[in-house]
Amino acid sequence: MSQKPKLLILELWGLGDLAIASRFIAAASEKYEVTVLSKPYAHDLQQALWTKAKVISFVAPWTAFRGKYRLFKWPWQQLLQLAHQLRKEKFDLAVSGRWDPRDHAWMRVCGVKKCIGFPRSGSKHLLHHPLPLPDEKAHRYDQWKLVGEALDIEIPDWKYRKAEPNPARCIKTAIIHTGAAQPVRVWPLDRYHQLIKAIEEQNISIQLICDADQASWWKKNNRHPMVPQSVSALIEHLKTGDIFIGNDSGPGHLAAALDLPTLTIFGPQLTEWFRPAHPQGMVVEGKDCEYKPCFDNCRFETPHCMTGVTLEGVKEMMQTFLNQFTTAQN
Repeated sequence: MSQKPKLLILELWGLGDLAIASRFIAAASEKYEVTVLSKPYAHDLQQALWTKAKVISFVAPWTAFRGKYRLFKWPWQQLLQLAHQLRKEKFDLAVSGRWDPRDHAWMRVCGVKKCIGFPRSGSKHLLHHPLPLPDEKAHRYDQWKLVGEALDIEIPDWKYRKAEPNPARCIKTAIIHTGAAQPVRVWPLDRYHQLIKAIEEQNISIQLICDADQASWWKKNNRHPMVPQSVSALIEHLKTGDIFIGNDSGPGHLAAALDLPTLTIFGPQLTEWFRPAHPQGMVVEGKDCEYKPCFDNCRFETPHCMTGVTLEGVKEMMQTFLNQFTTAQN
């Protein structure tokens, strides 16, 4: 049996970004010997979503939310060691789903024979196979789909079942996740509290998950949330639910990758780029802002795009979301 070509996949950013890439990674692993270069939680996703791929952990300094170009603070020795390690792997190909020159430069530093990606800011000269740029409103999943086409890897259109929702899914438990990596993406907790009551009135039980800094608020309001200490623990909690409701954040994308229909409350981001890729997923649009998308760098004291999302509006969308399914009756 001939040896599979060695493929390096770069996804260096957030949990949600890696979850969106999961279908591509799993499909690529059938044809290539795949190594995923990503943050350490990639090991947790590997165990749940793409067991045939190998993971190498890498926290790229340019992915920090603030101070990413303080070069004197970069771990230069570790960067050199990692580059040496990757060069020894002798990868046949490397791909990135982003039009990010930093990804393209890193591919070349690692001595990959054929670098494939979307060129930007002159990075075409770093790529052996530059891809045509996707539509400016293309979903992140669709960018990976285009990379797959370049490698003759087919991944399904994430919207392929949207016209035929599955009413047979019995909704007994709703996962509610009230956290987010950035505060500007968090819908107010008091409104979540009221939303939970409305869901419970429909004989649906709640599995409440929150960030550590939210736990005391929930306990004061007689709720007992789960606070996962790892992505693996989060995955296990998500597996206990039938649907997911939460903010525009990594857990929502992970839920969609685990085939949970999602209802996502958006604020500063654009839904066409980042809505969870599930065919039965729905979104609540954040309120308009002249600076949208601000990529979490809000210019105001209060993120009006999120705080302007009313409880009534979310409850209305929630009912439309639930109407897709047959709920369990007590």
